[in-house]
Amino acid sequence: MVRLPLTPAEVERGQRLGALLRRARGDRPMLDVALAAGVSPETLRKIETGRIATPAFPTIAAIADVLGLSLDELWSGVNRPAREPLAS
Repeated sequence: MVRLPLTPAEVERGQRLGALLRRARGDRPMLDVALAAGVSPETLRKIETGRIATPAFPTIAAIADVLGLSLDELWSGVNRPAREPLAS
């Protein structure tokens, strides 16, 4: 299967997702969050840095659950217009 290159919008959305998850994780160790979500720390690191711009839904749902984020909250934070600033 050939994967199409990501669009600039998809890359930017992946970066917003990573930033949102990093903020939600706060001071919690990446290892603790990753293990609680059932993903590898490397996967979480790649998502947080935007290197995995389109992670699988179950992966994001598990991480969001561990971080106490609702999927609605996550979607609204990731899917906002590009010019809107990230919430602090």
